[in-house]
Amino acid sequence: MSKDRLEALWDIGPQIVGATPHAKFLGMKFVAVEIGKATLSLPYAEKLIGNTETKVMHGGAVTALLDQASGFAAMSARNDNLAVATLDLRIDYMRAATPGETIIARAHCYKATRHVAFIRATAHDGDEDNPLAMAQ
Repeated sequence: MSKDRLEALWDIGPQIVGATPHAKFLGMKFVAVEIGKATLSLPYAEKLIGNTETKVMHGGAVTALLDQASGFAAMSARNDNLAVATLDLRIDYMRAATPGETIIARAHCYKATRHVAFIRATAHDGDEDNPLAMAQ
């Protein structure tokens, strides 16, 4: 894939994330893109709290972030900007997110065919060696 394609992905990355209604509502942010890889973040917000006692962000918001990052990674692995759909999503939660911290999701498209992309993604809140969730 060309350098021009990568530059185009950087240009449209914020637009793609911002144009997705649920990503916009949740507050997701574009962080980075490479060919077959995408990084998004989800800043902590009170509206995303799932447990009012612990102030932990809701797991559904983490799932949405992982799914969005995965879709962008799949799109970045292609030579076009066609939309992608999630066929199957498995999330393994390892721990609760730290209250007040931004969650970062990194997704990697490790195999792409004409019709299906295979993605692995990790979410963490500042320490990549201590993920809070992983997706495939």
